[in-house]
Amino acid sequence: MISRELLLASFLGILVFASLVSRFTKTPYTLTLVILGIALAIISGLTFLPGFVQSFLTQIQSANDSLVSGPGGGLFVALVVPPLIFEALMHVKARELKEVIRPAFALATVGVIISTIVAGYLLWKVAGLSFYAAFLFAALISPTDVATVLEIFRRAKVPSKLAALMDTEAAFNDATGIVVFTVLATSFSIGAAASGGPTSSTIAHSILNFILIFGGGALIGVAVAFGAELVTSRITDRATEVILTIAAVYGSYAAATAIGFSGLVAVAVVGLYFGNYTIKKAIAPTTRESVSVFWQIAAFVGNSIAFLFIGLRTNLLNLASSAGLIVVAYLAVLIARVASVYPILTIFDRFGGIKIPVKWQNVAMLGGARGALSIALAASIPASAVAYSGVTKIPTLVLGVAFISISLQSGVLFRYIWRKFPEEQKAKNEELSVRLSRAVAAIGAVQDLKKEGKISDEEFADQLEIGKNELEEAISDIRYDVDTTALLKSRASELYSALVQPIESMLSRPEPKKEDKPETEKASDSST
Repeated sequence: MISRELLLASFLGILVFASLVSRFTKTPYTLTLVILGIALAIISGLTFLPGFVQSFLTQIQSANDSLVSGPGGGLFVALVVPPLIFEALMHVKARELKEVIRPAFALATVGVIISTIVAGYLLWKVAGLSFYAAFLFAALISPTDVATVLEIFRRAKVPSKLAALMDTEAAFNDATGIVVFTVLATSFSIGAAASGGPTSSTIAHSILNFILIFGGGALIGVAVAFGAELVTSRITDRATEVILTIAAVYGSYAAATAIGFSGLVAVAVVGLYFGNYTIKKAIAPTTRESVSVFWQIAAFVGNSIAFLFIGLRTNLLNLASSAGLIVVAYLAVLIARVASVYPILTIFDRFGGIKIPVKWQNVAMLGGARGALSIALAASIPASAVAYSGVTKIPTLVLGVAFISISLQSGVLFRYIWRKFPEEQKAKNEELSVRLSRAVAAIGAVQDLKKEGKISDEEFADQLEIGKNELEEAISDIRYDVDTTALLKSRASELYSALVQPIESMLSRPEPKKEDKPETEKASDSST
């Protein structure tokens, strides 16, 4: 058996290795993780490996399987998804959210339901899946994957409002997808599905249940976020404030889930509240950076787990044997995305007072990538449902659709963005220069005001922290590359200076002649 410490170290080593491979091959980091996970899954099936290697790979697969043990996605949804949602939404500005919250919320709720209905119907009537299997698959594949979408729009150069629209939709529709999936998996009996579908009373009950779960999660999120803000206003210790944010994120999820509401909705609300109120008013300026850096690291690790998880669960042989059905399923999911995105965003563009150009709508359609969340939900299908016709095909279909979505659809999206948003690509360097100049000027202006005595110490500290944050954000966007060869030469030169040069100088120093007196004696003679 491999120790847990070695397993954890190996996982971190895999992340570093994937990052290096991604850099040298110019392959997206997320896709590199998926491919690496597939390679590990293939290697684990080989019989001629040494015992310790086989044991190591077996434990990785076991840890991977444990992530989805339990209902509703298991530990994957409970531990991995909340940091991704919280970190993304804490950076969504209130002014941008105000403009996109209605279409984002519509896509995250009505859009998921439309996608479920359209994809389920197509797979039922066209692909020949049973009614129950078709709609169960459609329910768990309809929400866009938060890890995939957030990673795409973190790297894509699009208007900030469009990125906020996609991030907000991804954060909330995860909760909608889980609710719809759970309703289908538990509320609809197998017998009702076999007879052709649910009754009207079952549908009414499911709609009421959905509203209760979603709304209750939002209320829990507001309550926890407000309580955390009151507590953090009385704390000045950095470590304690970081721990408080962890308690707020996982506490809101646990509280909402324990009552029967949506934990992910609660986390999303906490993220929005924290980013727009708590971090600006209740947290000390010196602590904001610590909190932000911690959640960036947590989101990066969670994102890495999500994509490595996809690769480890992908069986290429199963995908190859079901390639035709997977392609049909992917096309059905794509058509369902079209049916939900364009009507909703067109309505808001024409009647909602929000300008949503067609190219924004195209990005929203292509940006609806699927990934780890759907795979986790597929692994948590109840045992009673697995026995029903066609349900056993769902995990393979989900993996196939997710793989196509990550490898193909994401590439098409980036090429489309490059062509249709050239002003965003060209303006990046100019914007960076302006941001740097503005931040430096703001810091200088604040220093001048302080010297003139026009602002208090508290105002000076706040304004200086704002300028510092703007400067650091601009600097972080600058690509910084270090030449490895130059780095090695520099370290070798430092090592030579520290070790070899002292030895050489000692060996080359001339010995004093015997008749010569030591310097101390000469000094004493002269004084005498």
